[in-house]
Amino acid sequence: MALDTVLVAVGPGDEERTDPVVTAVSDVAGPADAAVVLVHVFSRDRFAEVSDRLGFGDDADPDAVAARQTTVQAFQKRLNDAGLDVSVRGGVGEPGEEITALAEESGADLVFVGGRKRRPTGKAVFGSVAQAVLLGASCPVTFVRSG
Repeated sequence: MALDTVLVAVGPGDEERTDPVVTAVSDVAGPADAAVVLVHVFSRDRFAEVSDRLGFGDDADPDAVAARQTTVQAFQKRLNDAGLDVSVRGGVGEPGEEITALAEESGADLVFVGGRKRRPTGKAVFGSVAQAVLLGASCPVTFVRSG
């Protein structure tokens, strides 16, 4: 199987997962010379709030708004510094559904999602976004745990 496109889900608060995710993505995408697509999904309310704050107005493009997110920019810089070709996509709606839809649309061969170590009681709920992507993606998904 050729690895041409890798999709990386970047959520709010993922700053703490930058190092392990960037390392994992670089280790896989770098040798394959694969393109990397960073995806950030907004709720409808959050998208309206952020696009207004950034001065995009009512016709805001989710890709442009996502590209202005600090966490997305940090991931993009680190992956660019590793020599990877990186683009940014944004979505509006339910994160798990949007991530899997954007993975399909971008032709992703592999999806990376990050998460954190959970206590035994929290393991019953893997993480709603990560679980939705793991179960819904039409390609393999790599879960990168931090902490």
